[in-house]
Amino acid sequence: MIPPKKKRKISILGAGSWGIALSVMLNSEGHEITLWEFNPREMARLKSKREHPKKLPGIRIPRKVKITDDLKDATFDSELLLLAIPSHTVREVAKKLAELNLNRPLIVNLAKGIENKSLCRMSEVLISELPKKLNKNITTLSGPSHAEEVSKRIPTTVVVAGSDEKVAKRIQGTLINPFFRVYTNSDLVGVELGGSLKNVIAIASGICDGLNLGENTKGALLTRGLAEMIRLGERMGAKSRTFAGLSGMGDLITTCFSPYSRNRFVGEQIGKGEKLKKTLKDLVMVAEGVKTTLSVYQLSEKFNVEMPITEQVYLVLFKNKDPMRGVYDLMSRDPKSEIWG
Repeated sequence: MIPPKKKRKISILGAGSWGIALSVMLNSEGHEITLWEFNPREMARLKSKREHPKKLPGIRIPRKVKITDDLKDATFDSELLLLAIPSHTVREVAKKLAELNLNRPLIVNLAKGIENKSLCRMSEVLISELPKKLNKNITTLSGPSHAEEVSKRIPTTVVVAGSDEKVAKRIQGTLINPFFRVYTNSDLVGVELGGSLKNVIAIASGICDGLNLGENTKGALLTRGLAEMIRLGERMGAKSRTFAGLSGMGDLITTCFSPYSRNRFVGEQIGKGEKLKKTLKDLVMVAEGVKTTLSVYQLSEKFNVEMPITEQVYLVLFKNKDPMRGVYDLMSRDPKSEIWG
């Protein structure tokens, strides 16, 4: 049985689909919730309508949830900060948080990406910008968890990882409930890489869908994609078994097949012949895998790790390579052992 939990003051930074879903879920557990939206116009609309018809249609934000565009007000005296913002905005928000007198809150990163240029994982970005006293409080939550389903109380299981086991367990105890199960993991590197790398494979999965390729292709893609994730992860210090867990295989399967997956959708449009620029313009929310593909390609070169699927996704997205040609080049590679190739 899940033990009774202390009611906490929680700040959710980011009022996209994930932020809204978490505000609904945690409010239902009796916590005091503040939802921060950086855009004043969007904030005013959310405050008035209590719903975002494009990001999470049909889901009402409870009246008890406070909505603000003032970061200082949103985080004042908060015990737990949930960063439900895109990966490319994490550093900017972290810098603003560093200017505030934060009272040692626990911090949960929800972004699944790797920063361009620096090639930093999100916890590394936070550690580099936030006061050192908060370092051990920084964690990442990942796993197969589409906001559309979490907001409807559909059973979901995730994992929270951090350098301090006690911190991870406190976050687990706060977030867990009968339809949102939370595990802990000490492999922060593996959990963050799993959540990020799978988005690249999800774009490849979408390309397969757009090209009307079969289930044989999709099964092979996920399997060999996971092999790439493990190869890079091990070279960067992650544990290989982490990629068999929720933030690796679990999230990979969900993202590659789900109609909710923005990354799979981007790939599908590319496979159908659409241009990347137009596809991204038409999206309501961010597809993390596009920027992450560039970072992962650079990481594969930096660590000298062979990642042929990632390379082809990079060439299709950023070098205008024909998607079908990319498939042919993958299938025409030199024969290798499955274990080592």
